[in-house]
Amino acid sequence: MNPEFWLANWNNNKIGFHQQETNSHLISFWQHLNVAPSCHVFVPLCGKSLDLIWLYQQGHNVLGVELSAIAASQFFSENGLSYATFKQADFHCHQTDRLTLLQGDFFNLTADHLQNVQGVFDRASLIALPPELRQKYVRHLKSILPVGTNILLLTLEYEQSELTGPPFSVNEAEIQVLYQDSYKIRLLFAQDVLDSYPQFRSIGLKSLQEKVYLLKAYKTAG
Repeated sequence: MNPEFWLANWNNNKIGFHQQETNSHLISFWQHLNVAPSCHVFVPLCGKSLDLIWLYQQGHNVLGVELSAIAASQFFSENGLSYATFKQADFHCHQTDRLTLLQGDFFNLTADHLQNVQGVFDRASLIALPPELRQKYVRHLKSILPVGTNILLLTLEYEQSELTGPPFSVNEAEIQVLYQDSYKIRLLFAQDVLDSYPQFRSIGLKSLQEKVYLLKAYKTAG
């Protein structure tokens, strides 16, 4: 997914990927990361996700990064949050209390931005990207996360030839290739959810597996 495509979706309000409630897997499995309430947590490619609010309500210091200025503005306005905005290098930083949204390109993030992060929630980042960008995304994420930071990762699996994407299919074998040098990978949940997405069944998808992984970081860099 190129930046122009993403920005055009927001400009044209084509945001079917946006969930109108907190992700149920976040609620069910977040505790597996074993991060204290006061810890800093990171949500990449966050859009205007309500998952940010849930994490904030758990007591976390929440950091999101999002390319679209529209998404960033709508996040704060729709949740009734007052905030300050200032320029921070390559980003417009929108901040309120313990919640910060950096509006800009994920690939411009540095280790300094994430220096206090102890947990990551990736619901729709990896699966939003085509294969060549997935490798770049994971390499960059691993290069800027503090050593020992765990990740809760959600993916979808389906026959890629049946759907162009995004969202893209990312299977377990690819998860191993992308992450096994730095993380112990544990599958927490797997279920066919096609019945919950009639729009995908109507275009010919025969199976849609939703999976949740715990990526437990090795204590030394991979």
